[in-house]
Amino acid sequence: MRLVNRRPTPKGGLLLGAVPLLVLAVLYVVAAAARHAENPADKILPTFGMMVQAMGTLLAQPDPLSGRLIFWADTFASLQRLGLGLGIASLTALLLGLALGVLPLLRASLGPVVTTVAVVPPVALLPVLFIVFGLGETAKVALIVIGVAPFMVRDLALHVSAIPAEQMLKAQTLGASSWQLALRLALPMAMPRLIASLRLSLGPAWVYLIAAEAVASDIGLGYRIFLVRRYLSMDIILPYVAWISLLAIACDLALLWLSRWAFPWAHGAKR
Repeated sequence: MRLVNRRPTPKGGLLLGAVPLLVLAVLYVVAAAARHAENPADKILPTFGMMVQAMGTLLAQPDPLSGRLIFWADTFASLQRLGLGLGIASLTALLLGLALGVLPLLRASLGPVVTTVAVVPPVALLPVLFIVFGLGETAKVALIVIGVAPFMVRDLALHVSAIPAEQMLKAQTLGASSWQLALRLALPMAMPRLIASLRLSLGPAWVYLIAAEAVASDIGLGYRIFLVRRYLSMDIILPYVAWISLLAIACDLALLWLSRWAFPWAHGAKR
């Protein structure tokens, strides 16, 4: 059998995916041990024991000023901003992307505007957002929306506009109006694509969130990373980065499960 035709079993795929991560972990342990053998006070590559000790303080002990558990307060604040930003971006993409995909006249009018906004680097707009919305939560959420919504709108509009013309003609022959075409034909086909676009937007959304929290915030995962970097506290930075990665993976898996559960036909599987 040719190599291109060989596919792993579910257990084999899990094992193949875990091996590179285990290799990276072993390499880190070896490198950290080597650095600490030369310099026990090394901060660049902390050992796992040092990271557990540092995180134990943030996990269990409340902040003397606010009384909140720092780690969980940072996590809640960041997830709240991320969820609000992605929620607004998804709703905007659904409404505008569906309209642009179904209505050629609207696509000809607003399509260039969406394309123009999509190519503007969102982080470059951060000072503008802080000037317009202030240093509160609105500017941070707005950066996430501006960063991911144009991409999702364009992707959804292209997907809807690619619906075969034969299906649109058949529906019109049966008497469907423009409104019914949008709701009964385009919307069901757009929903799985919207979830796929949302999954692809998770990475950029985290980048925009951390950038906003690093500039102006007093709580959040990004704020904490940029706060402790002044002291070279890699024993806190690395666990925070790992935690952000785990949250992103969990969100991605949850969206994948939702898509397969709600739209099994889009994945070629039975419910």
